[in-house]
Amino acid sequence: MANQLNVSCQMLVPDYIPQTKLSRILELDVKIKKVPFTQWWDAILSRTYDGIGQSTFMHPCDYNVMAGHGTIGLEILEDLPDVDTVICPYGSGGLITGVSSALKHHNKSIKVLACEPETATPLHVSLKAGKPLAFENHRSSFVDGMGGKNVLEEIWPYVSHLVDSSIVLSLEEIAEAIRILINRNSLVTEGAGAAPLAAALSNKVPNGTIVCVLSGGNIDSNKLVTILNGQVPT
Repeated sequence: MANQLNVSCQMLVPDYIPQTKLSRILELDVKIKKVPFTQWWDAILSRTYDGIGQSTFMHPCDYNVMAGHGTIGLEILEDLPDVDTVICPYGSGGLITGVSSALKHHNKSIKVLACEPETATPLHVSLKAGKPLAFENHRSSFVDGMGGKNVLEEIWPYVSHLVDSSIVLSLEEIAEAIRILINRNSLVTEGAGAAPLAAALSNKVPNGTIVCVLSGGNIDSNKLVTILNGQVPT
């Protein structure tokens, strides 16, 4: 989008970003600022970062961004109008909010489920408590596309009404889903992308017509090799 508008673009990324994802970003002529996860997450919380000057800070939960994600829900309804359950990965909440808004506007009976890795489950604990909470035992994993420290205050009013529940997955379950997608479907997904399939296979999802939103395919080759060898990357 920045290239189309002929404006400069800077991107703030956590220091554990996969090299595959970083390389694809750099191909778009974007300036990259790598920071530790804590600084990156603080920028998500505060919606700003020192050094951006007069630039516009694009947040993953901005209304326009979430509206764009809503088109995924519309595509699902167009292709599968009798869908019963849709599963999305949960990171900051923008993706699932957009998708669920479109789905439930059409049919409130559609179940929209989040999934989170066991290393970071802020939505799961927040839904159980009925208020936005931080996940105290947060740690990074190869599932880098999701797994925030806490549910954002501004996103809570949406996800608390639009998300029916959150399924907690082990890293082993997510790795197995990546293997299944490659071996059976010839699809390469990152951890966050494969997590919805792992949730669907976990016997924690109601019977019916299920859609899994596979939201990303950026995974480093060394981690992928480790997974294909039956192990879980560190």
